Amino acid sequence: MDTGTPATGGFAALLHGLRTRAGLSQEELAHAAGVSVRALSYMERGRSRGPQRRTVQALAAALGLDAAAARELEHTASLGRPRRAPATDAPAPAAVPDAAARTGAPDLLPRAPRGFHGRAAELAALSRAAGGEAPVCLVIGPAGVGKTALVLHWAHHGRAGFPDGRLYADLRGFGDTGEPAPMEVLREFLLALGVPHDRIPESVTGAAALFRSLAAERRILVVLDNARDSEQVRPLLPGGRHCVTVVTSRHRLPGLIVTDTATPVAVDVLGPEDGTMLLAGVLGTERVRAEPAAARRLAELCDGLPLALRVAAARLAQRPSWSLAAMAAELSDETRRLSLLDVEDTGVRAALRLTLHQLPREVSGLFAHLGRHPGTHVDRYAAASLADTDPAAAETSLERLAVAHLVTESAPGRWTMHDLVRLYARSLAAGPDALRRVLDHYIATALAAVAVAEPGNEDCFPLPADHRPPAAVREFADRSAAVAWYAAERDDLTQAVAAAHAAGLHDRTWRIVMTLWPLMVWRVRDGWVPLLETGLEAARADADAYGESRVLNVLGWVLTEEGRIPEALAHLRAASALASRAGDAVAEANALVVLALAQAALGGLDEAAEGCGRAVELARKAGDRTIERLAMQHLARHWADAGKWRQALDTATDALAFEDRTGTADVPRILLLMVRGEALLGLGEEAEGIAQLDRAAREAESSGNEDGAVRALGALLRVSPDAGLRARYDAAVARLTQRT
Repeated sequence: MDTGTPATGGFAALLHGLRTRAGLSQEELAHAAGVSVRALSYMERGRSRGPQRRTVQALAAALGLDAAAARELEHTASLGRPRRAPATDAPAPAAVPDAAARTGAPDLLPRAPRGFHGRAAELAALSRAAGGEAPVCLVIGPAGVGKTALVLHWAHHGRAGFPDGRLYADLRGFGDTGEPAPMEVLREFLLALGVPHDRIPESVTGAAALFRSLAAERRILVVLDNARDSEQVRPLLPGGRHCVTVVTSRHRLPGLIVTDTATPVAVDVLGPEDGTMLLAGVLGTERVRAEPAAARRLAELCDGLPLALRVAAARLAQRPSWSLAAMAAELSDETRRLSLLDVEDTGVRAALRLTLHQLPREVSGLFAHLGRHPGTHVDRYAAASLADTDPAAAETSLERLAVAHLVTESAPGRWTMHDLVRLYARSLAAGPDALRRVLDHYIATALAAVAVAEPGNEDCFPLPADHRPPAAVREFADRSAAVAWYAAERDDLTQAVAAAHAAGLHDRTWRIVMTLWPLMVWRVRDGWVPLLETGLEAARADADAYGESRVLNVLGWVLTEEGRIPEALAHLRAASALASRAGDAVAEANALVVLALAQAALGGLDEAAEGCGRAVELARKAGDRTIERLAMQHLARHWADAGKWRQALDTATDALAFEDRTGTADVPRILLLMVRGEALLGLGEEAEGIAQLDRAAREAESSGNEDGAVRALGALLRVSPDAGLRARYDAAVARLTQRT
């Protein structure tokens, strides 16, 4: 972005005209010339009328001026400089575009990368990191993300900022060919700086000292590519106050940050637009423009990884008649994607293999087990279950993998992988029991969450006979912690259900579905039917009548809430019959309670009340106070809906008196408070009725029960149309319509 209005006449106008004709922005020219945007803006506005010769030469080189144009620019600049005496006003020598050719300075950089595109933010971050005195810039990112290409592009475009030379060494920290010895690198640097063979010290210490002394007063760029660790880098740092060192690594190298104040510059995968432009740079814009949707899909399938994109482009370049859509269709097959992204000895698998090879066995072992995880995120407990270790050891390995950019910590204590890395992990050998272990981890953790989120409620189910308890189960301090875990793990729990079902682990499948019932209660309209149908299919495949009855019951309730009453009735009657045949009074009472909801939805309030009364009797005979209280809660609801306020009030009051549950804010308590409030209003006790409804609403809001909050606040608004209540109601509706 250009800053300010150019001055008219003199050096300012000339510089502005040259930059405009070159098609460069102030930011681009400043980066190429090694000056700040502010300084360039001052020059074009006439506030810096006579910049120094070195600055003008750098600008001429960055603009690509020929000798005559460079002399004109320098002469015009000299007119604005203060003069010591008339004799000093002499023509300046011509600037040469290539600083190395002008001074004979060494240049060991490999050629600039072709087809480079985007990375404006990373280039700007690298330029900022290169400012200051003797900076060390640490360019970090996963394998194949384009760290070396970024640095070489930056270095070639900023050559004017390093008139005394540019040195480069590939430290091969992640290669099969072995790392160069420090002495080997130092010898190459010293020879490039003009030190004769026989004058180079024989020891690393001596050679490093000589290198630092030669670089002390020079403006040199040193690029140390593919560093394995900080120890490999330290002997090669120039240390001169005008030197800039850029280190690239797949590891974060925190030691270099501590000892040498290295500034990290993170490089991540490309977005879809930049990924598409990279394809265009290799294949040509016409071919990419002809299939824009397929090009974008290719960029997504390559996970935005430049290495993968270049391999895909290379395959397409070899087949000019092949469409981008055909390539995208092949890459869509996860079983073939990694093999299609390999060309000869170059590709995603090779890059990841070399990264993994540098890690300790226990870390690479955990990585292989992560490939068996059915979801997209793991915490230390899930990782420990996969690898059959303890959470502390798993967390240590996860942190090592994060340092190597093989996993990313997406939130505190939660790690994820890029898609191609996940596919690579799945291709590695891991124990056959990893999936079963992580499914048992989810069952154990979800039961712990249920116990805290809905204390005192019926257990979801007995554990499978061959259940393997994990080494440690996450502990939940309070209900909000359990709710937060459910919210974070919802997608992974759903994917665990799909993985268990696909693997034929039916006893795990329906149990994990049932552990999600607190979420179903809190967010009943969130589309749970397909998941419950999977659970029902699994329970039937497992020949578990108990599980089938429980899943039918929940499925019938969800269908009732969705208004699909005929379907709900069929499932609920089947659930009641299964429980009755099995002599399971508690399950039968549960089914009768939910069946009553469906009957009430069709207007059969007396039939619903009768069914709930039967459920109360069954629960009492079974000695299950939780189900008895639940049945009484629904009985009170049906009395209230029928306008039988005294029966509703007495039943709700009796159920609330079962035990002191103040502060637990469980769903039945909130619903009982609502019924009690409505009944009091119906009996003409308005103040007490409003107080009960307000208590129900506040307990629902504080516990995250948005459905309960909407119902209680809606009932309040019908008798007290207050603006504050309306705002709370609207907020609860908004939260309810957002996915957990």
